[in-house]
Amino acid sequence: MDVVSATAFRDTLSRPMSDIRPIRRALLSVSDKSGLNELARALAERDIEIVSTGGTAAALAEAGLAVIDISAVTGFPEILDGRVKTLHPKVHGGVLADRDIPDHMAALERLGIGEIDLVVVNLYPFEQTIAGGADFAAAIENIDIGGPAMIRAAAKNHGSVVVVTEPEDYGGLIAELRATDGSTHAAFRRKLAAKAFARTAAYDSAIAGWLADETADRAPPWRSFAGRLVSELRYGENPHQFAAFYRTFEQRPGVTSAQQLQGKALSFNNIADTDAAFELAAEFDPAQSAAVAIIKHANPCGVGIGATPEEAYRKALRTDPVSAYGGIIALNRPLDAQAARAIVELFTEVIIAPGVTAEGEAIVADKPNLRLIVTDRMPDPAAPGLTFRSVAGGMLVQSRDTEAVTSGDDLRVVTERAPNEREMTDLLFAWRVAKHVKSNAIVYARDGATAGIGAGQMSRVDSVRIAARKAAEAAGLPEPLSAGAVLASDAFFPFPDGVIAAAEAGATAVIQPGGSLRDEEVIAAANERGLAMVFTDLRHFRH
Repeated sequence: MDVVSATAFRDTLSRPMSDIRPIRRALLSVSDKSGLNELARALAERDIEIVSTGGTAAALAEAGLAVIDISAVTGFPEILDGRVKTLHPKVHGGVLADRDIPDHMAALERLGIGEIDLVVVNLYPFEQTIAGGADFAAAIENIDIGGPAMIRAAAKNHGSVVVVTEPEDYGGLIAELRATDGSTHAAFRRKLAAKAFARTAAYDSAIAGWLADETADRAPPWRSFAGRLVSELRYGENPHQFAAFYRTFEQRPGVTSAQQLQGKALSFNNIADTDAAFELAAEFDPAQSAAVAIIKHANPCGVGIGATPEEAYRKALRTDPVSAYGGIIALNRPLDAQAARAIVELFTEVIIAPGVTAEGEAIVADKPNLRLIVTDRMPDPAAPGLTFRSVAGGMLVQSRDTEAVTSGDDLRVVTERAPNEREMTDLLFAWRVAKHVKSNAIVYARDGATAGIGAGQMSRVDSVRIAARKAAEAAGLPEPLSAGAVLASDAFFPFPDGVIAAAEAGATAVIQPGGSLRDEEVIAAANERGLAMVFTDLRHFRH
């Protein structure tokens, strides 16, 4: 293509720079070949010259499309196994030249550089490479250099150039070309430019995060987080708040990777509660027992384990059937017909499980508004990772709470009486649940099920009393669920009053971190009432 002079180029425009630009020459260089041929044919139909690189050029040629190899433009071969091909003034000059600056256009004409009006680039699949467990060398090789440079150059110069980074935008580009007879409007270019900068930022964020992990740098001086839009939500926690749902590059099974089989779209609160429920259900090994967690407003209102999902559900529901109404239910095993029949007896917002049987799905289908989502596996509660939350002007980042107490050998008996076998089993169960209850957290448990839960209170003794009241209110039982139960506290008891209240509610054993200045007073109160008490030396605050 002959270089177009600045004057000739301006003569082709029917509108000022701020509106429309024709496309005469495009550069295509993609790792994802989806939709490539269709896009190239649409460009060719409008006599848009196509320049391409490496595998992209080969794919286009194989499809019978006319393509100019990048080496013919630069006069220089691709080198270093393709690491250097577009990093050249004859490429970047054609992209970065501002068509409304005469000196820019004169420089292109003097140097024989042709304008590039469209850049279609998607990046080496770095995120997919590390997600697949590739070794260090393979990950490094999949860090794209020329691609981000091209994308950023085109995005910067979007007043003159349109940039497309993903196949999902090809249809919109083709529609724009048809509507404008081979041109693009400024608003269209600007929207794609914004997406392009976001894409390269997310790409760099994934690389930086991976390298920080590889170098064991727990607190790098710069930390970035990025996500890809899953969906815009109807609203946030309240109807007056905007909200959207983004997926990060963490490969952790859960609500972000789940498939929704039926029901209304998930809301902001649904997503938050479903995540909390699934993470709690994951604390229990499905090979050992079925587990069900019922969540309401990010706190469990019932948790149970059993031989089957139905048994686990009924034990979880017994804790607080009133609060369970309209709750979120998570299972650690696939949803079967028996569990499905039990669950649909009560109004439920969401069910999440690692799979569903055909019979179970058919039963839930009779409740069309009930959201049923499935994953391919459970998250690993011991897997490392980061959590983060915003504060004004900043971000709090911490590692996941992956520490666990898995057996009585991890505990210190501090009272005169040691827990018996049944109590020890329930103490370990209650401790796992308490980890997922908002602080101050108290959990009564008995026979593999919660008996009462006190969450989010400013005073720990208030949490003890609220949990006991919940246990006493359980319907259809001759005595409070807390009678003969054990109690778990996410943090130490600062005073004996909490242990005294637990004993008054009928608890027989207590698990807590220990570490209070008044530990001796607390232990003495337990001994006076015949309680067994163990210390974990591990705290599970959850704010």
